[in-house]
Amino acid sequence: MSLTSGPQRPAPPQQRHRVEHDMLGEVDVPAHAYYGAHTVRAVANFPLTGETLAARPYLIGALAAVKQAAARANAEVGALDGTRASAIEEACAEIRGGALREQFVVDLIQGGAGTSTNMNANEVVANRALELLGRPRGEYTALHPLDHVNLGQSTNDVYPTAVKLALDAHIAQLLAALAGLREAFAAKAAEFADVLKMGRTQLQDAVPMTLGQEFGAFAATLAEDEQRLAEARLLLHELNLGGTAIGTGLNARPGYRERALEHLRRLTGTPTLVSSPDLIEATQDVGVFVQLSGALKRIAVKLSKICNDLRLLSSGPQAGLGEISLPPRQAGSSIMPGKVNPVIPEAVNQIAFEVIGNDVTVTLAAEGGQLQLNAFEPVIYRSLSAGLDHLTAGIGVLTEACVRGITADRDRLARTVAASTGVVTALSPALGYETACALALEAHHTGRPALDLVRERALLTEAELRALTSPAALSGRPAAH
Repeated sequence: MSLTSGPQRPAPPQQRHRVEHDMLGEVDVPAHAYYGAHTVRAVANFPLTGETLAARPYLIGALAAVKQAAARANAEVGALDGTRASAIEEACAEIRGGALREQFVVDLIQGGAGTSTNMNANEVVANRALELLGRPRGEYTALHPLDHVNLGQSTNDVYPTAVKLALDAHIAQLLAALAGLREAFAAKAAEFADVLKMGRTQLQDAVPMTLGQEFGAFAATLAEDEQRLAEARLLLHELNLGGTAIGTGLNARPGYRERALEHLRRLTGTPTLVSSPDLIEATQDVGVFVQLSGALKRIAVKLSKICNDLRLLSSGPQAGLGEISLPPRQAGSSIMPGKVNPVIPEAVNQIAFEVIGNDVTVTLAAEGGQLQLNAFEPVIYRSLSAGLDHLTAGIGVLTEACVRGITADRDRLARTVAASTGVVTALSPALGYETACALALEAHHTGRPALDLVRERALLTEAELRALTSPAALSGRPAAH
């Protein structure tokens, strides 16, 4: 059966609600809703961020995959009859395909270690499965959210498993974005390979290099981040599914854990998913999220440093460094005509600041766990997923709207190298440190190029000077043949 997840036709006035119950009593549930009593209570309890599960399709898909794998495994071990299992599977497959996303209405931050998220998923799957069986929503005697959809499971193994799967999908997108930015910087490195400029340390002239080397370093540092992120991603593939409440596997049939994990591998297309060797430890430990957060912070810090460099190198343009030009994207001032600001790097800087702050949140939430469970995984997930989303989007914008369009002021860079006292460093081995230092000081005080002073005093022949100040010699690159 197919499902249209568009707007529902309003129910007649007498049917605008159905009555469900939980351990606290009866609850009015909107008649059109696929969620149930537990979700209604959670919506009332946690009106916190305005961000609901519906804003996180990766998590919804992961939850549905876990429920689908569990239904298959429970049917195979004889805990669930084939009719109910098939209906649950079909409902989960529809949800994984994007249906009923608007029915996931619980706030991302919630008490209960993710129980409200798990219950929202159980109820939506159950009510859609009931429809597939020809039953009305809420007729839980036929198929129950807990007795059947949540069979052999607990929030404490379902939620962290789904979170890991969701983050894994997020990371795949971020890795692709990082690769695109790295390639864009590498292309600029090749384009600017013959452009000499002054390198700087502590914002002071140091020694010459090429602009290509500067951009090549950006590419290299991003390659390192890709590797560290990929390593952190692999740690997410160790799961505690089947551990149920605290890792003992209580209420799960023998063989369920192995079968559920195998089905989850097939459903997600991730053959590297494995079961934790100690499910009790895995249920209480969130170290993998701390490590992932650290990898994201590393990316954010280095990305922000790159953006700082781009802003410095393009500053001015007349009264600043003005060595490169960033693509103009919008008018920069409401009062200063003609001003253009480096708005793309500035935006990425702010994303980096957010990710760095989120790392503190993840750290505190991880430390706050107690005994056999960490109750703060919802804020951990929200922090990590937001960082992944925003980094991915920001890197994409930086690549396409900034880096690919960067140009170099070759004439200005050449003049800067010729006039800089930093070029004297290249002459120091031939002239001696004391002579080179005196030349640099005189050039600085008089404003005359140091190379002119060398020529006037015949300290080196023209051939020697050319050899020592060639682009290859100054940048440390092999000479072209």
